[in-house]
Amino acid sequence: MKLTKAQYDEIAQFLGHVQPTRQSLRKLKEKFPSQSQSTLLSIFSQEYQKQIKRTHAKHHTAEAVETYYQRYLNGVMKNAAAPVLLELANEVDFAPSLMARIVLERYLQEKEQAIPSKTLINSMLRDPSQIPDGVLANQVYQCTVNDCCYGPLVDCIKHAIGHEHEVLLRGMLLEKNLSFIAEDQLRAKGYDKTPDFILEVPVAVEGHIIHWIESKASFGDESSHQAYLQDQFWSYWNRFGPGLVIYWYGFIEELDCHRERGILLKDCFPTDIVTLRHSMAQR
Repeated sequence: MKLTKAQYDEIAQFLGHVQPTRQSLRKLKEKFPSQSQSTLLSIFSQEYQKQIKRTHAKHHTAEAVETYYQRYLNGVMKNAAAPVLLELANEVDFAPSLMARIVLERYLQEKEQAIPSKTLINSMLRDPSQIPDGVLANQVYQCTVNDCCYGPLVDCIKHAIGHEHEVLLRGMLLEKNLSFIAEDQLRAKGYDKTPDFILEVPVAVEGHIIHWIESKASFGDESSHQAYLQDQFWSYWNRFGPGLVIYWYGFIEELDCHRERGILLKDCFPTDIVTLRHSMAQR
């Protein structure tokens, strides 16, 4: 689903005034009933992540960390079964999984008298049963399962959705009898930055030659698209020529402005693919 910049800004503005909860997501769907639910969910997640990045530093000062840790200790002392960490995260408008990380790291630092490794923290966040303190383990678990935008559970879901769409795209290419080289094959040949699929024989889409296709299981907003252009798409264009990016959950239509330079945006698999075989048959 393509949105105009004005439509997108209206959704983003609405999200700026609500907390990132499942209740807010329901309100978003009610406010914009004509928009695809998957598109709204993707925008919801991306806007929240932008907000967290803007405020990330203030939650990680030594003073803030100590305040959160002491509030956690005081809270569980009064009622160990209460969702202390989750409520604290909501109160200070911070992602529950990231709040859990802060408190877990501070706890381990005190227990081990050393700064814990990221590997250890990540492992405990993925599996809270590894946390020696049972109360903290339960608090971390509550944060993880109630965070709809961050944390190991969300990471797994995003990875699965991304993989699902790559498999879907592969099936569509096979259905069209288009020969391709997949990303894992290219990596095996030593390429570092590679699109999901390189077409062995280029095709034409809407009058534009396409050498490669990249699948993005997200909404293409301005900040994410500019980052992808810089980190991925122009590198693909440099090495493999013009290509197609599919944003399965839509994009801001004004961003589709590099067609003449060789990067085409679509929100679905194109139906009007012209192959070399077709063009020769027409002659």
